[in-house]
Amino acid sequence: MKSKSIFILLFLFLSIIIFNSFIQDNPYFKITKEEVELKIPKGFPKPIYDFNKNKLTPEGFVLGRKLFYDPILSKDSSTSCSSCHQRIAAFAHIDHPLSHGINGMIGKRNVMSLQNLIWRDAFMWDGGVNNLEVQPINPITNPIEMDEILSNVVVKLKHNKEYVEAFYSAFHDNTINSERILKSLAQFTGLMISSDSRLDRYKEGKETFTVTELNGLKLFQTKCANCHAGALLTDNSYRNNGLKADTALRDKGRAIITGKDEDNNKFKVPTLRNIEMTYPYMHDGRFRNLQQVINHYADPKNFDKGYDLSLNKIGVLTEKEKGELIAFLKTLTDKVFLYDRRFADPNIR
Repeated sequence: MKSKSIFILLFLFLSIIIFNSFIQDNPYFKITKEEVELKIPKGFPKPIYDFNKNKLTPEGFVLGRKLFYDPILSKDSSTSCSSCHQRIAAFAHIDHPLSHGINGMIGKRNVMSLQNLIWRDAFMWDGGVNNLEVQPINPITNPIEMDEILSNVVVKLKHNKEYVEAFYSAFHDNTINSERILKSLAQFTGLMISSDSRLDRYKEGKETFTVTELNGLKLFQTKCANCHAGALLTDNSYRNNGLKADTALRDKGRAIITGKDEDNNKFKVPTLRNIEMTYPYMHDGRFRNLQQVINHYADPKNFDKGYDLSLNKIGVLTEKEKGELIAFLKTLTDKVFLYDRRFADPNIR
């Protein structure tokens, strides 16, 4: 019996050593200085967000990642940023047409993906927030999302030993405040850069396209690139894409922010990067797949009054052209970004 007890104790001791070693050595837990260097992809414009005012560090990034995945930011500790922004969906939400918050409450809009955020001049479908650091305040304080206030978040973090240590590691003193919460979140989300799709590699001569994909690329350049422009595949504008208004949601889009009638039913032109993974589509999540999206744009008869006149360039698409466009859109999937270990949930062992 004595030898058996010694064996059990030895087994437990070795298990603790192995587990601790796993945590220390597992790449999901360690971020190097090189991994938080800002590298502007070839062909991308100058970023709008300035990291010179928020110096990137491994410790700041790791703190931001920890906060992003922690439901402690919500009032009842049930909902995290990652609850809606799922990594496998390019940090969009594939489970529901509309966002979900605490107590199972349902929001009014589809979740936008998080990628290439430092090139955005404004955030959300209506552009209601114009700074990456300020953006998290909206979901945190929204009564149907996280329903919390920043001062309460600060109190909770101050009473959490892990966060006390994490903030000290990132900022080298004991101060925990809302500014540092927002800056660390910006370090994490700001480095969510997607630039390695098949299209990117095709442009660099490292990838070949099928005839169908090439035809789709030509169609896209002729009919779609006016709005989904450049390396970012968005011109950051607000447009009425001809959708019939949802009479239940009654969402006026950009007009909510500007108060201008001409902005009724205008919404942010989203990036098409990783579009294959960010379903459902449109500001209200009404379309479940790319086929439904293309069907909408394939005939001007589908467009409601007040639609953006640039849509007339699309004309009527044949079934063959629809298939070619969808094939091209799938070349925009960036698996390097989707599987980047830096952005994985650190709580998953």
